[in-house]
Amino acid sequence: MKKATRFGDARAVRMNDVAQRANVSPMTVSRALSNPEMVSEKTRDKILAAIEQTGYVPNRIAGSLASNRSNTVGLILPSIRNSLFSETIQAAADVLSKKGYLLLIADSGHLVEEEEKLVEAFLGQRVSGMILHNTEHTERTMAMISNSGIPVVESGDLTSHPMDISVSYSNFEASKAMTRYLLDKGYRRIGFVSLLSKNNNRACLRRDGYLSALEEVGVKADEALMIEAGSSLEAGRGALTKLVQLAEKPDAIFFAGDIMAAGAAFECQKLNIRIPDDIAIASFDDLDILQHMSPSITSLQIPRIEIGHEAASIILSRIEGQETSAVTKDLGFNIVERQST
Repeated sequence: MKKATRFGDARAVRMNDVAQRANVSPMTVSRALSNPEMVSEKTRDKILAAIEQTGYVPNRIAGSLASNRSNTVGLILPSIRNSLFSETIQAAADVLSKKGYLLLIADSGHLVEEEEKLVEAFLGQRVSGMILHNTEHTERTMAMISNSGIPVVESGDLTSHPMDISVSYSNFEASKAMTRYLLDKGYRRIGFVSLLSKNNNRACLRRDGYLSALEEVGVKADEALMIEAGSSLEAGRGALTKLVQLAEKPDAIFFAGDIMAAGAAFECQKLNIRIPDDIAIASFDDLDILQHMSPSITSLQIPRIEIGHEAASIILSRIEGQETSAVTKDLGFNIVERQST
């Protein structure tokens, strides 16, 4: 094993050192790092072994000077604390890494102004593409992205007028479909517990989908049945408690967030409210915990892995100069019916 040295004790390991150890040319080393598919597996393994032995760190920035782009793609989410995004992040990172690209992740905190700052920072790092969960942006954000010329995918919702490409599902249609499912099951006083709508256009679209389904079948919306709450177990418990205390109780509740639905189900157990005999519960996003609860919870299944995979694949195609076939790609959703309804 190579002995560690203090800063300044030895020169930095160069690509030539890796090439010499692997017994290949520096050009072959460069090709293996930038376009691994162009190098045989045997040669690539030799080079990777030499890199590990020498401790060589590729200079990605220097390698991108000719194209004025780095081997990075930026992803901006409304919250990195929300576990729902983990599958999208992993799927995108897996696709990008196979082509030698790295995924940079940032948190906008549901604020378009913060997203603007992050977009500027990513462009300053010369990212080759961006994935934005938001579909609403400041004018400056749109101008910066337009001027950059890089591929951008919006993934939080389908939009008919994307900046570049939209890969997602319709929050409006998903919420409408679940509400219509409950209506078709015979429920009429359907409560709706939304995520906080301030700075969250997706929460507004889910509410609008709920209202549209009620209107289609002639059920009048009742403001008392509509609550906004935070994304937590406690918020779900509180919303359930508030709704069941109404003089005209709901016969079903649609939670626009899985954690809230789980909290409500726990509160039902505490209050001896039977699901679905006394009240039905449906949810949005289909976290794994919902299928293991007793009773299991009916939920909307969102293709978050596919969203990450498709978004990254499209960006890579654009980087490589290939045209994409669609500006808007609808990956749809599924209603997974379980015991709670």
